[in-house]
Amino acid sequence: MNDIRRTILWVIFGFSMVLLWDQWQIHNGNKPTFFPQSPSKTEAVGDASVQSGSAAGLPAASQGAGSTPSANGVPVPQGASNITREKFDIKTDVLHLVIDSEGANIVRADLLAFKDHSLQDQSMRLLSDSKNMIYQAQSGVVTSDPNGQSPTHKTLMRLVSKQTELKEGQDTLEVVFESDVQGGLQLIKRYVLKRGEYLIKTDFDIINRSNAHITPQLYVQLVRDGSKPAGESSFYSTFTGPAIYTSAKKYQKVEFSDIDKNKAEFEKQSNDGYVGMVQHYFTSAWLLPDNIRRDIYARKVDNNLYSVGMIAPLSAIEPGAKASNQASLFVGPQQEKSLEAIYPGLELVKDYGWLTILSKPLYWLLYELNKLLNNWGWSIVALVVLIKIAFYWLNAQAYRSMAKMKAINPRVMNLRERMKDNPQQMQVEMMKLYREEKVNPMGGCLPIAIQIPVFIALYWVLLSTVEMRDAPWIGWVHDLASPDPYFILPVLMTLSTLLQTWLNPTPPDAMQAKLMWIMPLAFSVMFFFFPAGLVLYWLTNNILSIAQQWMINKQLGVLK
Repeated sequence: MNDIRRTILWVIFGFSMVLLWDQWQIHNGNKPTFFPQSPSKTEAVGDASVQSGSAAGLPAASQGAGSTPSANGVPVPQGASNITREKFDIKTDVLHLVIDSEGANIVRADLLAFKDHSLQDQSMRLLSDSKNMIYQAQSGVVTSDPNGQSPTHKTLMRLVSKQTELKEGQDTLEVVFESDVQGGLQLIKRYVLKRGEYLIKTDFDIINRSNAHITPQLYVQLVRDGSKPAGESSFYSTFTGPAIYTSAKKYQKVEFSDIDKNKAEFEKQSNDGYVGMVQHYFTSAWLLPDNIRRDIYARKVDNNLYSVGMIAPLSAIEPGAKASNQASLFVGPQQEKSLEAIYPGLELVKDYGWLTILSKPLYWLLYELNKLLNNWGWSIVALVVLIKIAFYWLNAQAYRSMAKMKAINPRVMNLRERMKDNPQQMQVEMMKLYREEKVNPMGGCLPIAIQIPVFIALYWVLLSTVEMRDAPWIGWVHDLASPDPYFILPVLMTLSTLLQTWLNPTPPDAMQAKLMWIMPLAFSVMFFFFPAGLVLYWLTNNILSIAQQWMINKQLGVLK
């Protein structure tokens, strides 16, 4: 039975090494050896507005750079305009946006409260229009007339409001753009930004300047390249890509590779929900009001360029009349409490995977501890202490079993040596010894196995909590989301793991005994690249486990 336990551990160790090797290959620009991914991604080069030709989810190939998409994907030439294309800086206390007069699209968004870890002394840039990264929020109007024009995300719009920066003492900033008449329609787009908020309310006024009824469709979309954000670690993986939420099917992640293969599965129609682009710590999302029918799409726009969006049919507008509609755009950090307040289900962009049912209460407890301690590092320590207290009895059973195994280990090794030529008889004698000493070789596994989901859930809580970003602990640890700059925590983690190995029973086989000491060293390598908060969590857990195991070993007389 003891051999079975070691075999399970070796399988886990081997699989971990395979995953680490693949991530190391990707980190060095090579293809993964064991789990090949989709074909290598190429940079999206050139102006985003030219490449992101897909409006309302229509195939990019059906539209030219200077054309407007109609409802059936037939390109329609743009009308002449005397509006000059330019970009405008819009600033609040937490956001610095750049809005392009082409479509009045938000083509750049800097989050002023967060540092960009890949660019020194700069704010975190989420949306971008650079040659190295394309990520934009677009919106517009299309009509059902295949020969008609309409103000889309390609239409030039003029800035008509005077103020572009939130002044001291102001709580609200309105930025208004308007288009010329396109296909009988004029679009007025109004962004409303509030102090301290990452949610941008967007109002659309659609005016019928023609002599006939027009039935428009409003669309909102996010366009992004398929590359991972700069600075992502190769030693742990987080999701980057489109996300769709509806009340019927809840949170649905869409892999870029599935879009490439036309295998993306998600709900295509709904009366509620949102679409988003998700990455580690940050997200963007378009929200339409509930009870409005919308078609949902996620498509490939160009080479390594993708869009996710919603298109909502609107009522017919009479000549000279106006239709007003609203949407909201979130561009900011995945702060769970704030996202819950914006829209039920929006907090799910902070993805805990299949352990969400455990992770959410653990985050709640961590959040409450931080309100009490006002330090995320000490809150991690306190949370691990509480979990160890909750599992104290289970751990005691496991450590007591391991202590007994350690106590009889010399006799087991002697037995294996004497009967190495008779394996069957050796197994019979070993089982007899276990019965006499009342030792269960698997007794140390089950109590620990029960706790594994909890500690994995806590791992994902700490990995995905944006509040850890730039959060100090003590002394040299100034950012719990970045690796320890002096590797003090990883070194202590390695030493604690070795001490814990020494407290465990030694395998009877000499080669296995040597490898048992090599395994902790091999595993410890990745901790040098892990965020300090994660290493602090493992180190605290190790120290508490060692203390409990030491006491039990002492009580049973295992320690000399």
